[in-house]
Amino acid sequence: MRKKIQEKMKKDKEQKASDLEQEVKAEQMPAAEEQAENNNAAEETEITEPATEGQGDEAAKEIETLTARVADLEDKNLRMMAEFDNYRRRTNKEKLALMETAGEKIFTEMLSLVDDFERAKAAMQNTEDIDSLREGIDLIYSKFLTFLDKHDVHAIETENADFNTDEHEAVTTFAAGEDKKGKVIDCTQRGYKLGEKVIRFAKVVVGE
Repeated sequence: MRKKIQEKMKKDKEQKASDLEQEVKAEQMPAAEEQAENNNAAEETEITEPATEGQGDEAAKEIETLTARVADLEDKNLRMMAEFDNYRRRTNKEKLALMETAGEKIFTEMLSLVDDFERAKAAMQNTEDIDSLREGIDLIYSKFLTFLDKHDVHAIETENADFNTDEHEAVTTFAAGEDKKGKVIDCTQRGYKLGEKVIRFAKVVVGE
């Protein structure tokens, strides 16, 4: 009887040891699975890290390229601005020189007209031949008109012309009949155009 009791006690111990072992294994399973997941995550991190580093290198290279491009564009822009400023100064200087040269040329050509007037003035003091004086004045006047025509300066037409505010300046009006209404009756001061630009309006009397 005693032997049976001892055998039963031994079987109970073995059963309890087996149950305890099962409980330990059951408790260790989640920890093992979690450790495996952590290992897998670490492996994935290790795999992706080189790719992330590669992307960072590419981004750095792109930033460096863009920075160099911006610097190059800024340099070109500064050069263009400097060249334009030099061009503007040179052009203004050339225009000023051209104006001075043109003015000098005009005045030089006018000197011969001044000479003619001086000769006419001296002749008026020493002669009583009115006809020759009149002829001399007409010659100088004709020469002066030729000078103006050479430089594209022309008188504005007023004889029997319609009144035009773009060329004429009305100093007064005059009742001249229906057929003269709105027309130039008389010119008190001739007007002139340089090319197509009016440089002095013709002062006229307008019919009403």
